[in-house]
Amino acid sequence: MGLPEKKHHVDSEKRKLLKQPMIRDLTGENISAGIIASTLVMTGPALIILQAAAAGGFTGQQTINWMFAVYFFGGAYSILMPLLYRIPITGGHSITGAAFLATMTAQYTYPELIGGYVMSGLLIFLVGITGLFTKIIAWVPKEVIASMLGGLVAGYVVQIVPAIQAMPLVGGAALISFLLVTRYISKFPPVLAAVTAAFLVLFFTEGLKPADEIAYFLPSLQMPEFSWMGLVTIALPLSMLILSNDAAPGIGALESSDFKPPIRKIVSSSGVFSVITSFFGGQCANIAGMMSAICAGPDSGPREKRYMGAVVSGAITIVFGIFAWKIVPFIQSLPQAFISLLAGFALIGVLHSSLQMGFSESRYRLSALAAFIVTLSGISFLHISAPVWGLVVGAVCARTVER
Repeated sequence: MGLPEKKHHVDSEKRKLLKQPMIRDLTGENISAGIIASTLVMTGPALIILQAAAAGGFTGQQTINWMFAVYFFGGAYSILMPLLYRIPITGGHSITGAAFLATMTAQYTYPELIGGYVMSGLLIFLVGITGLFTKIIAWVPKEVIASMLGGLVAGYVVQIVPAIQAMPLVGGAALISFLLVTRYISKFPPVLAAVTAAFLVLFFTEGLKPADEIAYFLPSLQMPEFSWMGLVTIALPLSMLILSNDAAPGIGALESSDFKPPIRKIVSSSGVFSVITSFFGGQCANIAGMMSAICAGPDSGPREKRYMGAVVSGAITIVFGIFAWKIVPFIQSLPQAFISLLAGFALIGVLHSSLQMGFSESRYRLSALAAFIVTLSGISFLHISAPVWGLVVGAVCARTVER
């Protein structure tokens, strides 16, 4: 078979694969990963948004717009991108971005905030379309990226211990279920078993009383107000947080699992979705770092089917956005230790594979260790988070000391 014929054969096989019914790619593992990923973004981040809205004195309409926008369009991103590229590019919104805005909403008018969100999305789009982010990622060794991801998720996994101490019955049931399923039922996701056991024990031992419901309003378009101050104090820090805390770890997680993510398209599409989201009152909709790590990890099943975990996560997130005014009160009733427990169990597999990839080779051990330690430290300097500083320190060390 000649070279042109061979290429045509490969392309036809690829097209045939893309035309196969997606339902065949659903497995217990990727469904579990999708549920866990969506649970992660629907718990703590939702509460942060409510706190930020309260600090800014938002009306009920503005709060509903914010919740709807980030979850609906984040979910849409999480469905569209995986189906286009068959890679678990999982969408959501920036948790650190919402935490940053919790300190800013009281200082600006609502239209000024919307203008800052729009400019932030445009900045992310420009960084992606110019290929700058691609060049930065290509310069960093895979071992350093994997170690950065390990340092990022280690803090979450460690929280399992204090969470079990705070809720011994719930945590103990989750831990025992995880270990038993890992040992005796190889085809059933141990993470799903741990989460199910934790929810059942919590339901029977804790009296959960949902908080007061949020009044429902139909989401509507919001008008922005642009200013130089909004560009400097809202748009620039917010875009840097999204790129550093979400795009970099998310793409790093995909590369650590041996995927070939289209970096330029991922970042630029995050900018486009963020601009759309901003006109409905949300700060962003983009690739989510932790959620992508969960859906791309080894616990998500066969590698070629892991993209469906991101699709499942996106579908659940869209439903959450539409019915957030009903669901959020239930989330507010969950203990913080319980949320930490869920996140920790969800990221055990990610931590294991990241450390294995980062330290299995002797080439960049010092660089990988530097990236891991700096990321684990949680430092933040010049509005740039620890994961990015970990990448910088590890990459510089790899290109100088260990070159």
